Amino acid sequence: MMSRQLAVSGRILIVDDEERQCTALVAMLSGCNFETQVASDGQEALERLAAFNADVIVADLVMPRMDGFELLRRLQERGNHIPAIAVTGFGSMEKALSAVHDLKAFWFLEKPVEPHAFKALLERAIRYKRSLQRAEGLQRDLSLRGILGNLVGTSPGMHQIFSLIRQVAPTSAPVLICGESGTGKELVAREIHACSPRRDGPFVAINAAALPETLVESELFGHEKGAFTGAMERSAGCFEQAEGGTLFLDEIGEMPRATQPKLLRVLEDLRVRRLGGKREIPVDVRILAATSQAAGTHLREELYYRLSVFQIVVPTLREHKEDIPPISEVILQNLNKKHGTRIAGVDAEVLDLFQRYDWPGNVRELRNVLERAAIMAGEGSIGLANLPSPAFSVSSDSHTRPSPGHEGSTLLLPGQPLAKLEEAYIKLTLEHVRGNRKLAAEMLGISLRTLQSRLSIQREEADAATPGA
Repeated sequence: MMSRQLAVSGRILIVDDEERQCTALVAMLSGCNFETQVASDGQEALERLAAFNADVIVADLVMPRMDGFELLRRLQERGNHIPAIAVTGFGSMEKALSAVHDLKAFWFLEKPVEPHAFKALLERAIRYKRSLQRAEGLQRDLSLRGILGNLVGTSPGMHQIFSLIRQVAPTSAPVLICGESGTGKELVAREIHACSPRRDGPFVAINAAALPETLVESELFGHEKGAFTGAMERSAGCFEQAEGGTLFLDEIGEMPRATQPKLLRVLEDLRVRRLGGKREIPVDVRILAATSQAAGTHLREELYYRLSVFQIVVPTLREHKEDIPPISEVILQNLNKKHGTRIAGVDAEVLDLFQRYDWPGNVRELRNVLERAAIMAGEGSIGLANLPSPAFSVSSDSHTRPSPGHEGSTLLLPGQPLAKLEEAYIKLTLEHVRGNRKLAAEMLGISLRTLQSRLSIQREEADAATPGA
């Protein structure tokens, strides 16, 4: 039976002080599409790498002059990301695992090396190296175009966002950032701050929807000792904390209406009075606010006009799906740093699926899907098998979006009662996030308090409709 021909080719540097071991490893690769060179220790390996562009390094861990550990450490210090396979003797498993964990070796092999496992591991390592090169190439391209800080995109919609940020950032005008939940409104706010003359000052963010009504004014304006029960000491509010910088008011549409006139007064005068205080404190703060497009109607008219001197509407992900590949690459780079994974990209089949999905949770949902998939995959590229199922799927009809396995789901069709559609969509979203109400509220663009209220109303209506209830 003929052995399988490896589907990849590459350059392999074998590092071992035992000549017989080097000869044996080279012989295992005869007939394969590999160019091999050998070095007797880590020092010679570094010298050879100056002229030999290796795709994979196969290094013994125990060698004279410079061992495998020091070789990997030197490569890591230089920022050289050549995948390395550590070769270890019997009983040295702890050393091999240390090389993988601490020095980021690709994997390890135990002596005596089994030829089939050796070739298969080399193939995986080379594919990983190729994926890294593609990701690095994309990152270099993004550094030249289609990126502003953490905002990514080459679509006309994203270029428009970049242009608006550059126009408004140098000014002190307040900005109202609108868009569905998960579109990246806070990222837009942070980039406005980063591109402004206030970039060296603080960026303070507060989510109005996450605060109890009784604490909103205290968080915004601060309080004096004894101003209310539990006020044990003086506390500066967000306006004072953001002095010389930017204050970002997220979910401004959820701010209690009784607080909105007080906020407007501060915006007009740029002076704040702490709760229980007797004097007004001047503040030098630039105000940015964000809201879902629908939630903007919850603002008092005079506050809305004061905040929306300049308005930026962030597009939904379904409106610029061509940006999904570069956005995914940047997300994966951040996830690799966060979780220590080694994901180099996304398979073409997965990108095709992403392009056909409507992303109701926008970029936040894309990040959640990629984070789970990255943890499942661990290394290499993300394939269909790594995606959550059945929670993640697409509908072939762009006008109907039922979730798989939910035959009773309400379809998005003309004439459906709004209350029925809302109930079905809330239920679908909760199922998608496995009952996580906080995440569901974020995806739906409402506060957790509002979601809980609507669920309570739905339960009461269901009980009333049940005979004998």
